Amino acid sequence: MTGVQTLPAAVREAAAQYADHPAVVDGDTTLTFASLRQQVRDAARGYVALGVRPGDRVAIWAPNTWHWIVAGLAVSHAGATLVPLNTRYKGHEVIDVLDRTGATLAIIADGFLGRSQVDELQAAAGELRDAGDLGTEGEVVAGLPGLRAIVRISDDAAPGNPPGTVAFVDLASVGASVSDDQVDAIADAVTGDDIADILFTSGTTGRSKGVLSAHSQTISASAVWAATGQVSDADRYLVISPFFHSYGYKVGIVTSILTGCTLYPMAAFDAGEALRLIADEQITMVPGAPTIFHSLLEHPDFATTDTSSLRFANTGAASVPVALVERMQSELSFDLVITAFGMTECVTATMCRPGDDDHTIATTCGRVVDGLELRIVDPESGRVLGAGEEGEVQFRGPMVMRGYLDDPEATAATIEPDGWLHTGDVGSVDERGYLRITDRLKDMYISGGFNVYPAEVEQVLARLDGVVEAAVIGVPDERMGEVGKAHVVRRDGADVTVEDVIAFAKERLANFKVPRVVEFVDALPRNLGGKVLKTQLREQHEPGKGQD
Repeated sequence: MTGVQTLPAAVREAAAQYADHPAVVDGDTTLTFASLRQQVRDAARGYVALGVRPGDRVAIWAPNTWHWIVAGLAVSHAGATLVPLNTRYKGHEVIDVLDRTGATLAIIADGFLGRSQVDELQAAAGELRDAGDLGTEGEVVAGLPGLRAIVRISDDAAPGNPPGTVAFVDLASVGASVSDDQVDAIADAVTGDDIADILFTSGTTGRSKGVLSAHSQTISASAVWAATGQVSDADRYLVISPFFHSYGYKVGIVTSILTGCTLYPMAAFDAGEALRLIADEQITMVPGAPTIFHSLLEHPDFATTDTSSLRFANTGAASVPVALVERMQSELSFDLVITAFGMTECVTATMCRPGDDDHTIATTCGRVVDGLELRIVDPESGRVLGAGEEGEVQFRGPMVMRGYLDDPEATAATIEPDGWLHTGDVGSVDERGYLRITDRLKDMYISGGFNVYPAEVEQVLARLDGVVEAAVIGVPDERMGEVGKAHVVRRDGADVTVEDVIAFAKERLANFKVPRVVEFVDALPRNLGGKVLKTQLREQHEPGKGQD
């Protein structure tokens, strides 16, 4: 599919080109590309009837199901901007994003993982309002300011919906007064320069930042990834990466729309179920973090599972052992294994290429993708460095984000006036142009494929009674790549335990952000300027150094 610049146009073209071909298979539900488009139009008509207007922000807090695909694509069909929310967020984290984006509609999968998400939001909103941390302007639905309605994805029958909510299955009837022609006209008015989505990525200051991407950027990132992976309508794509993440949404959903491949979404990763799907559905593609492939290879059912249909794996988000690449090819039967590097601010930046050797795939992030520039810069002098020299990795090109939501200072600090994006990562480029990431200027670490920014965790732990301060780092973990370790300084006489620290964090943070290891220390190492020397904390976890 060439020349398409917006998501609504891509959906329309996919319905015409791949009409009766399966677009998504989710349990007992199968949608062809033609039926997917009609479902998207039906949902968009419902959004419009509920008051969504072009330029509005619509949030989705839901796991990987066919509902998310329809709901997400319908947002741009209604002329609005998509705001995906991490399913592991707690109510307070979601309220923060809804408030900052001014979201006018929220689509919520109530009951996922045994939680009542709607109740969580009501409780969090009430607490914040009582504390004076949340305004009361605008219409209020279910205790949430600014929202016109909540669309509830649930197994419950429609009459069970609380006041102010609409059942997802009822969107078509809710939008009965809006015709397909009317909503198509709204969709056709969307341009490639309009903001398609705002994905939130934690910042080093501890507060999440909303990354603004235009339709043309979202399309371009997916298109270049698909082209490198040689994706076609013959592929059957098991999507384990969450749709709220650019990897699941842009490299997953949008790739399917552009290429005609069939998506098989997983709401929650289960290695045994993934192996069953691979065998039963003849899955050809399984992108994901290294931990996914470790889990598949080590599962008891692996030895008796036919994985011969597998063709393409894309991995990254953490270091990849050469031995894992070899096992993915020899034992999982992948013909093509490619590592890559990207970030929410520039989703597809570098990729290995078909034909690269195992060592290159495992030890580099590949070459810069077509249409993007890469340079390595000395962070102190600003001098552009040569092959083999280490410095900050920077990118420039049309796929670099438009900026951060309502944060011109952070945008200016991240994107140079001439367009170069500061990644905060330290790396080098070899003579062939292949990138190696060697360190981070920022403290961010990656746990199970998710970015974790220690400042956010440290701010939470600082609120625990009996804690003076904390410093969090990522430490190696065989399964997750890295997990958090908190170095905690207790107040004199405080009886705070390891269990207290972890429980406190679990109540206030998504699970992947919760430290797995806690060490109590008398003081944190600091330089003369008072900055915590996290390099010293990390040294004990380096090869050859002592570990706890």
